[in-house]
Amino acid sequence: MPDNWLQSVLLLLIGILPRVLGAFIGIDIGTDVSNMPAASDVVAILKAQQISHVRLFNADASMLNALANTSIEVMVGVTNEEVLWIGQSPSVAAAWINRNVAAYVPETNITAIAVGSEVLTSIPHAAPILVPAMNNLHKALVASNLNFQVKVSTPQAMGVIARPFPPSTATFNSTWNFTMYQLLQFLKNTNSYYMLNAYPYYGYTTGNGIFPLDYVLFQPLSPVKQIVDPNTLLSYDSMFDAMVDAAYYSIAALSFSGIPIVVTETGWPWLGGDNEPDATVENAETYNNNLIRRVLNDSGPPSQPKMPINTYIYELFNEDMRRGPLSEKNWGVFFTNGSAIYSLSLSTSSQISGNGSGVFCVAKQDADSDQLRDGLNWACGLGHANCSAIQLGGPCYYPDNLENHASFAYNDYYQKMHSIGGTCDFGGTATTTTVDPSYGSCIFTGR
Repeated sequence: MPDNWLQSVLLLLIGILPRVLGAFIGIDIGTDVSNMPAASDVVAILKAQQISHVRLFNADASMLNALANTSIEVMVGVTNEEVLWIGQSPSVAAAWINRNVAAYVPETNITAIAVGSEVLTSIPHAAPILVPAMNNLHKALVASNLNFQVKVSTPQAMGVIARPFPPSTATFNSTWNFTMYQLLQFLKNTNSYYMLNAYPYYGYTTGNGIFPLDYVLFQPLSPVKQIVDPNTLLSYDSMFDAMVDAAYYSIAALSFSGIPIVVTETGWPWLGGDNEPDATVENAETYNNNLIRRVLNDSGPPSQPKMPINTYIYELFNEDMRRGPLSEKNWGVFFTNGSAIYSLSLSTSSQISGNGSGVFCVAKQDADSDQLRDGLNWACGLGHANCSAIQLGGPCYYPDNLENHASFAYNDYYQKMHSIGGTCDFGGTATTTTVDPSYGSCIFTGR
């Protein structure tokens, strides 16, 4: 009995600790990727970038094994198809917990289960069994003495909120009132949190120009463009905050309080089709970097300033197998070889791209031109180096010669990949140097 009591206390402390330590930024790992890296390689990227929280959209055994003994907090996912079975059978729920949670803890630090993905708006016929599925899973966790460590919730889209602005008048769509009341009662009873998928990108692109782009990208607004809730007179610096507050007000409208909100998906696509002009590298980089700074200041939205907004960025890799417009396939922050698509600051002192080591990778002066051309083509192609700066009009285009262009491409690849095994070789045409090759407005990362 004393040992069981001590274990319960330790598990309770594990569940409380993340809240005590402040807000975190995590990342979603989708699987609709044609060349998905091995699980060990994915975890190597996570560790290299000091990512502390991940959300899986399933309970992939190879990923759960690879995440063992890393201390990374893991949110596992119940697929929408599995919800249908788990909601109808406690024994199926118990088997799911035994197979996908109990079999991996404590080595793998599983702390949450996301039951389905936007169930109410994607498979509305499953609404009656959503909360029963959550209850069945929670009871199975209790039976395994894991209910203090592992929380159960379900990610919902902003679409369950009828009119999100102004936030103070937001309510859940009345179609879901019964289900939402059951859901909130479950979250309250189990000390869990509301999972929200919040995409200002869609709020902006479908908003018919109502809101300025700066507001969506967390950029400062001029006094005449301030976004203010007319009922509360609370000012909103970003659409992200307004969306989170709309969810808090919707929860309050059903007479619940004290249920934290975790944003399980948000982000910005970096590439889109001809009719998607806002899906750009610049906007994606701006949105996600400003999002990170905003979350890590440990404050909540205007109506709940003391409720930090733990947030997961969507997503680690581009999911090229997803259906839909080009933007739908390009939300990733990494290519599958581990190189960053754009610079992303995970904290005030570090960045995903660039190692700050003072070591650079450049082309050898006596390298064979054909081999140099092959190395340049590989770096800018399969190596996924960002070669935009050496295109015509870019800051590193001149001097327009093979050695200069190859040096920039080689260095971009090396800075992004060396921490997970990338080398500065390129068929013997490259070498490292501590002499900074930057010139004028052409900046080589590594300083």
